Amino acid sequence: MDAKTYNAQLAELRALRDDIKKTQATLAKLETDRARQITALAGYEKAKAERIAPAAGLSLADIVAIAPILAPDQLTNPAPAAPTGVAVEPPEPARETAPPSGPEPAQEQVPSRAGTVAPAMTRPALEPAAEPEPPAAPSAPRPAPTPVTAAPLSAHGAQRTLPGIPEGPDGDRWFAHTANLASTHPNFTQQARSTVFLDTRTGVLVHRDQTFRIDLPTAGAGEILNAVFHVLPDGVERIYITAGAPWHRQADQHPFLKDTVAAWLNAPTPGWRTDTGRGKDRMAGHFVHPRNPVGRYQREHGEQHVEIRSAGEWFDTDGADPAVIRDAFVLLWKALRRYWPDAVLMGSPSQTGRDLWTRTIPTKGQYADGYPVLSEELRGLFHATAGQGRTELITPPHVPAQLPALVEYDRTFAYAKHTWKSGVGTPRRVTAATFASWSQKEQTKALFACGHWHVRATVPHTWTHIGILPAPAPGDRAWHYPATPGTTFTTWAGGPEIHTALSNPHTPWKIEILDGILFDDGKPLDDWSKKLKEAWSSLTAQADLNGDPDQRTAAHLAARAVRALLLYGIGAFAQRPRTVTGTTPRTMERDVPPDAEIIGFDDQTITWQRPTGFTRDPNAHPEWAAHIWSSARAALLSQRHRDDNTYAGALHAPPGTIVAFRTDAVYLTQPQPWPHHSQPGDYLNKGHLPGPITAPTTEDELLTLRDRGRAAHHATPTPEGA
Repeated sequence: MDAKTYNAQLAELRALRDDIKKTQATLAKLETDRARQITALAGYEKAKAERIAPAAGLSLADIVAIAPILAPDQLTNPAPAAPTGVAVEPPEPARETAPPSGPEPAQEQVPSRAGTVAPAMTRPALEPAAEPEPPAAPSAPRPAPTPVTAAPLSAHGAQRTLPGIPEGPDGDRWFAHTANLASTHPNFTQQARSTVFLDTRTGVLVHRDQTFRIDLPTAGAGEILNAVFHVLPDGVERIYITAGAPWHRQADQHPFLKDTVAAWLNAPTPGWRTDTGRGKDRMAGHFVHPRNPVGRYQREHGEQHVEIRSAGEWFDTDGADPAVIRDAFVLLWKALRRYWPDAVLMGSPSQTGRDLWTRTIPTKGQYADGYPVLSEELRGLFHATAGQGRTELITPPHVPAQLPALVEYDRTFAYAKHTWKSGVGTPRRVTAATFASWSQKEQTKALFACGHWHVRATVPHTWTHIGILPAPAPGDRAWHYPATPGTTFTTWAGGPEIHTALSNPHTPWKIEILDGILFDDGKPLDDWSKKLKEAWSSLTAQADLNGDPDQRTAAHLAARAVRALLLYGIGAFAQRPRTVTGTTPRTMERDVPPDAEIIGFDDQTITWQRPTGFTRDPNAHPEWAAHIWSSARAALLSQRHRDDNTYAGALHAPPGTIVAFRTDAVYLTQPQPWPHHSQPGDYLNKGHLPGPITAPTTEDELLTLRDRGRAAHHATPTPEGA
């Protein structure tokens, strides 16, 4: 073979690669459509996996993996054998006592020696201001509905097995901090970026107190940059797109939105090139995201750097005028400045939220040297075993095929309720044997401290309600919540969820502790969270009281932005393994990294991504995010309202009335008398769609009904808590 033939065959190989990529994208879309169709068929009362399987060209196991409600009743799939654990018994019924005052976690109960939970009504004096609460009184007997077997939205594939900690010294070595890596108080002040707000549909551009109108026939990145710099020759550094989503304009030409966005970001930009970065707080390259991408550009012959971002990163703009959105950012900045004199709004809420948190790190006392970062092994374990919000759709026959109504309750500023305590210090390993050897006081302290527990759980044989603990579901990061009576599974969970399983108002679950990660209790997020909650309360009050409609809208959006600061700031602590996205000209494709996956291409450019693992991020604290997420999921099921002497949450609604969960929201078939006092964690009735309604069987159907319910509720408001 000569060089000419070699190069010719390389060209043929590249053409085959491109065809394969396109075919794979088409196949993936068809498989997704097939899974949705199977899920819809599963909603039919008489649907059988045996009939659907040949029609779909899949095995029975594949069908059941996509639609678990089609599993035969006699099939039970217990978890693989796990190390011997210590059974944690449910608490005995406890008498009511006067509720103490002070902040508290939503779910806590006192364990006792030998791995059982005792009926004691006081907790160790670790947090005097955070007294425990008595368990919920059992609900009145109700007719037993069909046991719930629900699947996460859009999850199918092979069942995952969660990792554990290696036995012996290999695992013990994980329990350390990464050398010379800690979160410390910054010794510099962030620099503000000159910002404009642009509606690409109307061409309205707002810069400070000036408003312009520019012509954007195609709304390409290069066109936006050149048009903005034409009217503002001195330049800006950040362009927020408030409406128009220009990166979606050619969605019909690509199989997935991510491909559409990548093509928009990488289209030719005359006079500009992809930014290579500058400064410690400056990211390089584009960020490909299906809804909120980030384009980073630099003048080809100059020092001007500019970002094109979506204002949707901060809040749903809901059609607001660019001037109103500018006012929202001004109000946000002013509200934050009351608590952080050096506050600067960075490009995203996650960047800004975490930057503000670093400015609350103490410069004196025990943590003056900062909060050390866990070993990479433990960070990886948290990444694999600690899910975020609960997303679940419960379909017929476990709910009626015709719903009497669909009622939405959303927890107000939910995560702010659960930041009062977090784990600090060097983590300790608690094996099953170690836990069993401890005294009652030591077990009490362990199960109520900040920890992450490897457990074997068994659903009671008489169980008729929804699942409580998350378990690995098919899919890369999917979770589901087993509820079939008698099911045994192995998973990881936080203390709040374990407490809920043991002391729920129906029937205690059997929990066996296999292993655990235990921290000292601390308050690394408390000051940060309190300041954000006060800023949120102030902006919410402005939104309620301001007589100017535009200023009311701006204050409302600013309050939503504060919520995003905390929500995405907590998510940033989780520090997922990083994936880098890059582009390479087609003429230089041999420069594509060998470990990269090609995710898009056109005639000029190849777009690729490759994993880079965990970076040396000094602010990586997945243990904090995991504890907050666990607390929030538990409160979605059961939460005590002391002032009202009542409980709220899905487990306090009748069995068979829960339709879905979406992070902080629960959807039911009937209204609930849950109090709402506009405090973080309260359940707000946001939607009520009267029935009869065909039960949703897909996420899209649920979201459509949700939007209709919100519109109906807004048009005909019901009494609060109804």
